[in-house]
Amino acid sequence: MRFKINLHRPSNQRMLSFDYQYYISAWIYKVLQQADEDFATFLHQQGYGNGNKHFKLFNYSPLYFGKPKLWKEKSLFEITTNNVSLQVSFYLPDAAERFIVGLFNNQQVFIGDKFNGINFTVSQIERMPEPLLNETVHYKAFSPVVVSLNSDDKYATYLSPDYNDYALLLKNNLNQKINTLPNTQLPLTDFQFDWQLTGQAKSKLITIKPGTPQQSKVRGYKYPFTLTASPEIHQFILSTGLGEKNSTGFGWCEVERII
Repeated sequence: MRFKINLHRPSNQRMLSFDYQYYISAWIYKVLQQADEDFATFLHQQGYGNGNKHFKLFNYSPLYFGKPKLWKEKSLFEITTNNVSLQVSFYLPDAAERFIVGLFNNQQVFIGDKFNGINFTVSQIERMPEPLLNETVHYKAFSPVVVSLNSDDKYATYLSPDYNDYALLLKNNLNQKINTLPNTQLPLTDFQFDWQLTGQAKSKLITIKPGTPQQSKVRGYKYPFTLTASPEIHQFILSTGLGEKNSTGFGWCEVERII
C-alpha cells in the first residue's frame, strides 16, 4: 500500500542537500521503531507473522517540491515552497492502513544535516488508490534502481541496465525479498519476470550517511521500463521498490501506462 505524506515548512529554512534521501530513511525508521512493539503485536493479531521482519519492506519517493533553485557548487537545493510531499509504501495487509496513518500523522521531522536542512510537520497523510494492474505494465523509475554484484557499499560493483544478466539479478533480488515473508501467497521461486528497458538510462551517484565515518556512495539508474509479470508481483514491486536498498529510497517506480 502507498501513502502520500504532505509536509509543511513552518520556518524560513530553505537549503537542502542534494543527498537528502538518507535522512528520510532515518526518519521512517525512527517512526517505526517507536511503535515497534505495538506494531509487532498488531501484525501478529492480524495473522501476519513477526512484525519485526517487515519493517525493511518499505520504499519512498523523492521529495516533490516543484522547481527549486540549484546551488550546484554547494550541492544544495533552495526550496521556496512551504508545502512539499513524498510517497511512502509498505507491503502490509489492508488492515494496517489506519495504524500507519496514526503513526505518521502530525509527526515532526528535520530533513538534513547539521549544516543544511529543513524542519517539516506532517500536515496530512492519505492512502493512495491502488492501480488496476494487468500482466504488462509500463513504469518509470523516479529514484535510481540499484543492482550490484556485491552488497557491501564500499566494494560493490554497481551495474547499468545494459549488463547481460541485469534482468535476472533484478528477479533474484525480488525473490530474496519474497522469501523473507511468512505465510506468503506469492511465488517463491519460479515466476514470470520479463523486464525490458524502453528508454535512456541515467546514472546517478548518491551519498549515504554523508559527513559520517559510515559514508558510502551508491550508484543507480533512473529509466523507463516495461515489465510483464503477474499482478501480484507488480503490486509487490509497487509496495517494496525495485532492485536493492529500497528502504534507503532507491528503486521507487510509478506506473506510466497499463497494457
